[in-house]
Amino acid sequence: MQTETLVGALILGLVEGLTEFIPVSSTGHILLLGHFIGFNSTGKTFEVLIQLGAILAILTVYASRLLTIAADLPTSPAARRFVIGILLAFLPAAVIGVLAHGYIKTVLFYSPALICTTLLVGGIVLLAIDRMPLKPRYHDAMDYPLWLCLAIGFCQTLAMVPGVSRSGATIAGALLLGTDKRSAAEFSFFLAMPTMAGAFAYDLFKNRDVLSMDDATVITVGFIAAFVTAVFVVRGLLDFVSKHGFAPFAWWRILVGLAGFAGLYLVG
Repeated sequence: MQTETLVGALILGLVEGLTEFIPVSSTGHILLLGHFIGFNSTGKTFEVLIQLGAILAILTVYASRLLTIAADLPTSPAARRFVIGILLAFLPAAVIGVLAHGYIKTVLFYSPALICTTLLVGGIVLLAIDRMPLKPRYHDAMDYPLWLCLAIGFCQTLAMVPGVSRSGATIAGALLLGTDKRSAAEFSFFLAMPTMAGAFAYDLFKNRDVLSMDDATVITVGFIAAFVTAVFVVRGLLDFVSKHGFAPFAWWRILVGLAGFAGLYLVG
């Protein structure tokens, strides 16, 4: 295995962990970066499977919360409603992800220009929403009504298009539907767990016959890098969002989108 491949996997894993839970599109970043550094994975599976590192990071950080919710399920209607709400929010992406998996992986994942466009448009939309004088009605992710959870789930399906951002779509949708910024980001964390785990399991199943030991080594390197960086992001994101909002992420999306277009124009 070439050293360049392992270095590329390390870089992309770091980028995955840094961007998975902020509204900038981790998939868009690693696909675009992979295009420019010449990183190619079997069936574009690396880009999905290294999300396991980010999944384990959020499970680690939220372990005590998750255990508390699990312990309260038999006796707490609020805990049961929250779990049902997360499952409802996960359902639209699960259905569309299975139905459109082939098109997403074979067409959308191979379009750098599309990714640059969605990064740009998403940044402009996020910037506009961040500046709206919204009056939130919901301040605790545990108390979201079921209809709101399902509506956020439909917003998440927009992230099937690389560059849109799963967290960006869910957070933007939640804000427009009446949540505050901190609880919107936290609900996106919880929704990420079944969504990313489902995408990981389904993609691994679909590509089980074409992966090799070399792929396993590359994926492991990316997984470890994603886990380490995602832990730091998850621990600090809610406080950052509470103080600064989402405008910094919106501007970052716009800059990356413009830089991507410049790179495509200059080097293809």
